[in-house]
Amino acid sequence: MIGNIHRRVTRSSDVSHALSDPNWVNAMHEELENFERNHVWDLVEPPPNYRPIGTKWVFKNKQGEDGMVVRNKARFVAQGFCQKEEIDYAETFAPIARLEAIRILLAFAASKGFKLQQMDVKSAFLNGFIEEEVYVRQPPGFESARFPDQVYKLRKALYGLKQAPSAWYVRLKSFLLKSGFVMGLVDKTLFLLSRGGDTLIVQIYVDDIIFGGSSHDLIKQGPEGTFVHHAKYTRDVLKKFEMGDSKPMTTPMSTNTALDADEDGEAVDQKEFRGMIGSLLYLTATRPDIQFAVCLCVCYQRHLGLLTVKRYLKFTPELGLWYSSGSSLSLRGFSDADHAGCRIDRISTSGTCQLLGTSLVSWSSRKEASVSLSTTEAEYIAAASCCSQLLWMKATLSDFGLRFGKIPLLVDSTSAISVAKNPVLHSRTKHIDVRFHFLRDHYVKGDIDLVHVASKNQLADIFTKPLEFSAFVRLRGGVEFKRTLDVSIVNKGEKFGEKLVLQVEGVDNALIKGEIESQWTGLIALLV
Repeated sequence: MIGNIHRRVTRSSDVSHALSDPNWVNAMHEELENFERNHVWDLVEPPPNYRPIGTKWVFKNKQGEDGMVVRNKARFVAQGFCQKEEIDYAETFAPIARLEAIRILLAFAASKGFKLQQMDVKSAFLNGFIEEEVYVRQPPGFESARFPDQVYKLRKALYGLKQAPSAWYVRLKSFLLKSGFVMGLVDKTLFLLSRGGDTLIVQIYVDDIIFGGSSHDLIKQGPEGTFVHHAKYTRDVLKKFEMGDSKPMTTPMSTNTALDADEDGEAVDQKEFRGMIGSLLYLTATRPDIQFAVCLCVCYQRHLGLLTVKRYLKFTPELGLWYSSGSSLSLRGFSDADHAGCRIDRISTSGTCQLLGTSLVSWSSRKEASVSLSTTEAEYIAAASCCSQLLWMKATLSDFGLRFGKIPLLVDSTSAISVAKNPVLHSRTKHIDVRFHFLRDHYVKGDIDLVHVASKNQLADIFTKPLEFSAFVRLRGGVEFKRTLDVSIVNKGEKFGEKLVLQVEGVDNALIKGEIESQWTGLIALLV
């Protein structure tokens, strides 16, 4: 039975309404049974001169993939903002896996044929022991009839406490280490277990755990690879902001778009604008193709620019990251810059991306810290940023047992490459900040190899400026995507002259059909 979703309960002040609905009452009883089962607390007399921490109920309707409500979720939480440092808590830090680390795991597992499975730990924080002496008030609506003035002394963490994530991580880490796992030297959320010829990998992201194993008896997954997408979320965002009837666009931003300060512009609804920004930034975790456009709209706070991005999402809701089982595990990076791209302060935009074989695992699009005096300087700074990320990935992949020699860093500026290879600081380069010259240092050490790439094949160009349709689709095909559409690719390896040609069957829309053909042709031309 599902509670009345038309009278959705979301705040602690709605407890009286929830208590009148038997379905929500059952959800609250289920939550309190978790507390009893995990021995979270003891009912005691309140200590003198101590004010117990307040508590509240948080209610939410859990939805399935189809958007239908599947269950009621009642969470009992502590009001952590009432906690006092050095009294109620001390250490609060808990490591969280970076999104790049998760993508590296997906790419590595796909290439090695490992099987993946994701697990969400139910009431995870209730398993973490706390060292501090913490007292909380009784649950509203479920106070003890015999001891209404008593409080609960916590044995374990409660959702809302500042130390709850740290307590859960320490408990889980201790269990994994006792079970024979080895923690990564670089990524402290990565744990590996090797027995015989099999390997089991565990990646922790708060209360979500990803398992990857070489034993097919442990975890099951398709043999072709792993596909990560936000198709349902994309449609939900379009529906939320009433973009369902808008005209689709083939690129997230037009090439003639020139954003600058608009002193006479009309004010927009800040709540709606921030909601759009948050939704689109979340989408960039699997949609690098909108990274530049979204970041540009954030800088200029342009509402119309976001509408253009959403029209593009309507055209491509099914796109996502594809990690193929046929991909190698060679590491490489691309860097590019749009010199003086900002019309207001003339600061350049750096774009970088890093691939593990053909799998895109990391990317960035950001304004540089200062104004560059030349294209060479802007490209050099972008290459230094890409080098830093490649070195982190190299260290992280060492935990997987992978070793790399010189990592190719592809730059389309011969002058920037010359600056990095020239050991002499002269008048043309001495103004470049010292922190960027570590690029030259790591080139000399042999950690990276600066390689020139033609501008038309510079994958990072998609993260620096708006591109016209054919270039955008070609580069987008080179850095990521696969569709959720069930299409068959024919003439896959057939050559007509010097150009690879693909034909797509199973798609009726001529525009989408042509876009897919261009996408796959660009992918093969760049990566095969």
